[in-house]
Amino acid sequence: MNTSDLTVGVVGATGYAGGELCRLLLNHPRVQRIVPTARGDENFEHVHPNLLGSGLAFSTLEALKDQAADVDVVFFCTPSGTAMQHAGWFLDQDCRVIDVSADFRFPDPDTYRRVYGGEHTAPGLLGEAVYGVTELHRDRIAGSRLVANPGCYVITAILALTPILRSGWADLGQSVHITAVNGTTGAGNKPVRALMHAEALNSMLPYSLDGHRHAPELETHLTPEAGRPVSIDLSTAHGNFARGIYLQSSLQVHPEHRDRMSRDRIIGLLTRFYQGGPQGAPEPFVRIIAAPRSGGLNVKDYGLYPQLTAVTGSNFCHIGADWDGRRGIIKLVSTTDNLVKGAAGSAIQNMNVMLGLDETYALTAYGL
Repeated sequence: MNTSDLTVGVVGATGYAGGELCRLLLNHPRVQRIVPTARGDENFEHVHPNLLGSGLAFSTLEALKDQAADVDVVFFCTPSGTAMQHAGWFLDQDCRVIDVSADFRFPDPDTYRRVYGGEHTAPGLLGEAVYGVTELHRDRIAGSRLVANPGCYVITAILALTPILRSGWADLGQSVHITAVNGTTGAGNKPVRALMHAEALNSMLPYSLDGHRHAPELETHLTPEAGRPVSIDLSTAHGNFARGIYLQSSLQVHPEHRDRMSRDRIIGLLTRFYQGGPQGAPEPFVRIIAAPRSGGLNVKDYGLYPQLTAVTGSNFCHIGADWDGRRGIIKLVSTTDNLVKGAAGSAIQNMNVMLGLDETYALTAYGL
């Protein structure tokens, strides 16, 4: 593979994540050609007017397959059930595959069936798929053929929770409580009245409170980090903004660690974990809010925690923390852009690692 002259396919490029992949890939110094696909006869610049003048035009999946000998990487930004039908074919043509959908996020077909309610049609590929939290699985992603990109809520939670779970501080006899708000782009681009501007403005749209499908994904991939089963209580809503994830996690601290706990200790752990990095270098896309507390008791010190607008349009995850000593609870706040770090950006980050490229290619822009 000549990594200075890449051809990349984006299957399902009519959606928000697919459009974001195209936007970011247009600035990738090693990507020469992008082939976005659509099922209909849509005009690319009508669907993605922000990319007017890009020269991109929709192709079909069949046409992409006809060009497979010249395609290096294929991204699937498709509904669940599509990538599993076609990923094996592209792998057989020596294309690398990055699935932005949920088809390869679970290591076994039984879990997939339980969460998504359907049979997995490519169970033989599940053992090969590498779960694509780059910061945690970089070594396995390098040189892999198939990467399963995490869900947007999931990557935002995993990056905040993993250092705490690895430390052994949490009392995992109790559930980890997570409350998260996603932008309306997280609901996709199919017309739904509740998501119309007139309906969503000045409102909140809770959903899936009976058991969000990302909770089992979190439990599956956080359990190895904790060294024991983790129970996740996940509550979600769409906010009245287009893009971004604001996520709060609460963990009860084990009694043996409670007396020594403090916000400074938590921030110190997070900083060492991400600014030292597993390879001795800072993680390029994780930032810890380490500002000292400036006020006294009950002062609303907003600078202690991440701001959603600070990550919009970027591949960064910002993490903040605090300590409720009276109740013995660690509280974490993490923010990402659901379309970038939560989807297209982390997928490109994984592609860069898979191909041995600079991990930050096409992803260095700061928040808007």
